[in-house]
Amino acid sequence: MYTISELAKEFGLTTRTLRYYEELGMLRPMRTETGKRVYGKKEYAQLKIIMRGKKYGFSLVEIKDIVLLFDKDRTGIKQLEKTIETAGQKLNELNERIKELNGLKQDFEQVIKSFTETLHELKMNDKTGKR
Repeated sequence: MYTISELAKEFGLTTRTLRYYEELGMLRPMRTETGKRVYGKKEYAQLKIIMRGKKYGFSLVEIKDIVLLFDKDRTGIKQLEKTIETAGQKLNELNERIKELNGLKQDFEQVIKSFTETLHELKMNDKTGKR
C-alpha cells in the first residue's frame, strides 16, 4: 500500500497529478477512515500503464479507455486489443510525420546547397571585382 506522497515519489509525479488522474476516473484509490488516499497494487499497475501511454504519445482519453478496460474484462484481452489498436494508429501517425520530416529535411538540404553555391559565386565575383 502506498500513500499519495509515496506513489507520487515512486513515479516522479506530483500529488496534484495523481489527484487529477483520480478526477478523470483513471485511478480510484481506497480511502482510510480519516479520508486519506491509499493506493494498492491495482492502482500501481494502472499508473504504470498511464505513464507508458504518456511516454508513447497516447492522449489521456486513450489511456483512460485502456486502463478502465481491465475492470470490464479481467482476462486483459480487451485491454491488450485496445492497446494494440491505439498503438497501431500512433505508429501510422508517426510514419506520416517521419515522411513529412524527411521532405522538410530534403527541402532544407536543397536550400542550404543553393545558398552555399550563391555565396561561393558572390565571394568569387567580389575577389575578381565583378559585380
